[in-house]
Amino acid sequence: MSGLSFEQALCIDARHPALAGHFPGQPLVPGVILLEQLALALRAWRGQALAGVPEAKFVAALLPDQVAALRLTEADAERSRFRFEIRRDGILLARGMIEGAA
Repeated sequence: MSGLSFEQALCIDARHPALAGHFPGQPLVPGVILLEQLALALRAWRGQALAGVPEAKFVAALLPDQVAALRLTEADAERSRFRFEIRRDGILLARGMIEGAA
C-alpha cells in the first residue's frame, strides 16, 4: 500500500504471553505491544524498520480481544517520520510520532 497514510485493524489475543503480568486479573495491552504493532505496520506499509519513537502518548487502555484501528500518516518523508494514532470505537488510545529506517 502506498500513499500518505496507512490504516489497519489490530486485536491482541487474550492469550498473548505479555498479558499475564500486565495486570493479573485485569489485563491491559501494554504500550510496548502497541509499539510493536506500529513497527509491524510500518514494515508492511513502507518496508522500513522502526528506528525510533520520539513521541508517544498513551491516553486510554486497550483490553485484550478489543479491536482497534491503527493509522500511520506521513509527517516528514525526508526524515522518515510518521504520525500515528490508535483508536477504538473512535476513542483515542495512543498518538505520537515514529521514525523509520531502511
